[in-house]
Amino acid sequence: MTADVVADLERRGYLDDAAFARQWVTSRTARGYGPARLRAELRARGVASGLIGQLEEARRLARRRLPALQRAAPLKAAARLRDHLLRRGFPGGVVAQVVRESLSGLQDW
Repeated sequence: MTADVVADLERRGYLDDAAFARQWVTSRTARGYGPARLRAELRARGVASGLIGQLEEARRLARRRLPALQRAAPLKAAARLRDHLLRRGFPGGVVAQVVRESLSGLQDW
């Protein structure tokens, strides 16, 4: 019975670990929390480690890619970073989170 209710809530979009993780990381990053603490908090809240790993991997790839994008205008660089991550198979929500986080660094150019 409980599994049916959970499955129904997931189908309707009321239970979404990825959306929760994105929101959690955004709010905690703004407070200055580091990656290790964020991972631990997400694990403690039951977010799948695979999803946590996707965020970390996408961030790692974004950090490697950003120096090559410094010559482009910030919006163009953000679009190129988005496309780069999407081509590597990251889910759209993860890509949006990482690009949004990276935009703050792009605006300083």
